[in-house]
Amino acid sequence: MPRMKPDVFEAFLREPHIGVIATLRRDGRPYTVPVWWLWKDGAVWLTGTYNRVWCKHLLRDPRTSLCIEATAPVPGHVEFDGIAEPLHPDRFDIWPISRELVEKYVGRGDPGRAADVEAFLANMRTEPRLLFRLLPQTIRAIDMRVYRGKRADREYQAGNSPAEPER
Repeated sequence: MPRMKPDVFEAFLREPHIGVIATLRRDGRPYTVPVWWLWKDGAVWLTGTYNRVWCKHLLRDPRTSLCIEATAPVPGHVEFDGIAEPLHPDRFDIWPISRELVEKYVGRGDPGRAADVEAFLANMRTEPRLLFRLLPQTIRAIDMRVYRGKRADREYQAGNSPAEPER
């Protein structure tokens, strides 16, 4: 359950913050890369191409984490751990969600950027695209305006020695 209030959580996820997705290489080492994402209907949506490394990783092993961090307008972070389900364009219409992603990051709520959104989408349609729906199994969300830290952090800051670290 997020430590952000639900309204703050939803507002944070509407912002065009860049996320960093972690996937797993064949040898188990993590691989991270910045991505655009969309929170909708209780899932995180990501678009990529079949030739991107992170997409190849998710097609092989769908376990993933996405971390979104921001300093404004609300300083905080949200992390999602879960399984990324691939949605292939021959079996799922990827373009409505892809449009929402482009509107979020390119359009940014400005009708004057409609031509930029259309140009970006037109370019995307020339690429071998697919979508991933990340179904969160764990969500961690911290509003840094109210976060006081774990007990061990607070004791350290106060100059006390923590008895035992929290897990």
